[in-house]
Amino acid sequence: MPETFPLDHLECVWEKPDTLTETRFHYCPGCGHGVVHKILMEAVKELGIQGDTIGVAPVGCSVFAYHYMDVDMQEAAHGRAAAVATGIKRVLPEKYVYSYQGDGDLAAIGTAETIHAANRGENILVIFINNAIYGMTGGQMAPTSIIGMKTSTTPEGREIATQGFPFKITELIAMLPGAYYVTRQSVHTPNAVRSFKKAVLKAFQAQKEKRGYCLIEVVSNCPSGWKLTPVDANKWMEENMFPVYPIGDLKVEGKLGERMFTQVTKN
Repeated sequence: MPETFPLDHLECVWEKPDTLTETRFHYCPGCGHGVVHKILMEAVKELGIQGDTIGVAPVGCSVFAYHYMDVDMQEAAHGRAAAVATGIKRVLPEKYVYSYQGDGDLAAIGTAETIHAANRGENILVIFINNAIYGMTGGQMAPTSIIGMKTSTTPEGREIATQGFPFKITELIAMLPGAYYVTRQSVHTPNAVRSFKKAVLKAFQAQKEKRGYCLIEVVSNCPSGWKLTPVDANKWMEENMFPVYPIGDLKVEGKLGERMFTQVTKN
């Protein structure tokens, strides 16, 4: 029999934060939602703000977030999360308020609410999951679907002539004066997860200091909607989505970064 290590010599490298409930995730295998949930709630635990945090989840794959995140949660109508989060923050200004939204919610039906909340400089955090497809309702084209991407409503691929360009709403938000911190992250590798967590911590600190609107876009995959295995979905994301949605900070401390100007000029 091989010799085993005593349990008291083992180092714990991962554990579920108690800011997550015991409810099992319903997300498809390989989906980034579960990782984002875990890291978001891990940050809340480390900052010691569980009792002072309020999340807003609208319609879409994120609609059941309140089953998993053990903080006060409010469901919003489709596209209205920014408006609901604004109301909560104004009534309870000392609370940490965030919305958790998909691309169809934030960049389609919720475009007006999103843009005006950012322009007003509402002191909230927006977590924006961009998987370039309507994952919950049948895999239709989203505003963020890239050129040539096949969906249930663009079976031959998205075309500029008929469906227009992918909507890079994060770049648009970064240009608004009320936006303080705008960044684009991913969670498909350990390094990416660590970078995303740093972004979350930075955004919550900015909210504590009343700096204004913060947006973290997470470029994620949708293995079911893309009809790919989780491994192939991550590879497709790296090869096809990252060139359109480059990872990195677009605006920090209210100042546009060099990456922002490069992206606008290049794309």
